[in-house]
Amino acid sequence: MSDNIPFEIQIEIIKKLPIKSLIQFRSVSKSWRSLIDSSDFIHHYRTHTHHLLVSLAGLDDFDRDCFSFIDDDTFPQHRVSFNRHSFINNLYFTSIINITHGLICLYWRYEEDRRKNIIYEKDMAIIWNPIIRKAVVVIVPNVARNVYDTVLGFGVCRETNDAKIVKITCIESYRWSFYNKRLMNSIPWQVEVFTLSTGAWRRPCNNLPRKSIRFSCDSEVVDGVLYWFADDVEPGFSICNLIMSFDLTTEEFKEVKLPDSLARPDKKLLISKRRECLIVLDYDEDEDELDVYDVWMMEDGISNSFTKLFSVNGEMYPLASIHGFRKSGEPVFKVSEGDKCGEVVVYEPYSEHFDELGIYVGRRAITVSPYVETLLLHDKPDLTVYYENQIFKYRDDLFQELNLAPVDQ
Repeated sequence: MSDNIPFEIQIEIIKKLPIKSLIQFRSVSKSWRSLIDSSDFIHHYRTHTHHLLVSLAGLDDFDRDCFSFIDDDTFPQHRVSFNRHSFINNLYFTSIINITHGLICLYWRYEEDRRKNIIYEKDMAIIWNPIIRKAVVVIVPNVARNVYDTVLGFGVCRETNDAKIVKITCIESYRWSFYNKRLMNSIPWQVEVFTLSTGAWRRPCNNLPRKSIRFSCDSEVVDGVLYWFADDVEPGFSICNLIMSFDLTTEEFKEVKLPDSLARPDKKLLISKRRECLIVLDYDEDEDELDVYDVWMMEDGISNSFTKLFSVNGEMYPLASIHGFRKSGEPVFKVSEGDKCGEVVVYEPYSEHFDELGIYVGRRAITVSPYVETLLLHDKPDLTVYYENQIFKYRDDLFQELNLAPVDQ
């Protein structure tokens, strides 16, 4: 770029470049590299192209595939495949915690790895930015077994753009009825938060959820707030559904009450997000044994203020669960039975029409999420490992030997 163009104008032009071009243009000049690598540029960089990210988990547990579609009028013509990270590809099984701000957070439990000659000693969360091909590994501390379960959430603080992992230790759901009389009134909640900027875990909050609250593993992050489905099983009261929230800025828990029609324990509920609004999906079968999904939206983050948007039934297609929503608000399904079993379809609620996307996933598990490219993790070395408030560089025997050599600071 000509030296006659003021650097301030160059900055405005650079801000509009796609990420792949930014990475290449770092080699143009020292000033460009310094700008693109700066924390301020990484924090404020935004792309105006919206994607719909699709993640598929294979039946053999190693086959995880990620790709995205540009979510505009051309959908689903423009498909972009991501090269799977070599480290993630070597793990036996990973589950997705959340996808937000261009980052995918995965959870891996060491006891699930059964391959010969691969022994990892610690549970880990992997924060992965597929567009820039970087991942960092966070060792999850104090993972309880047997009586207790670990529930994780992941999101990015809306004020600082700092990625955070929230770890909640609670009694496992299927053991609750056996242990609750003896334990529920004597064992406090344990909540730990990992902050990527500090590379450390801490116990930040004193407003822990009531001991009678039982979390599910399903979570969603909307506008810097984490949400989990939960049950209230306090003795003397009937079990009811509710939602627990955790604000990633204030680090405070709150209870979100559901309408009476959704709070009943016999309801089959899921959570999702649509246009940065929290969505509750109410699944049921009607009299003709058709799959029916009622889509409810929480209004302005107000507890107990939910509006039913529309219903979807499986008269044309037997539908598996809603897997996500397009930017336009249309839900994405996988067909569960029949000639179209394994096909992905989009439902248009106003015309009540299904559009086939030409995507066949078979029996593979599918996650669909809005995705916007970001530079988050660009300032982190690939495969940095955070363990016991120290930073290490990954090597092949790192988790086997536990002879960890700290990264030079």
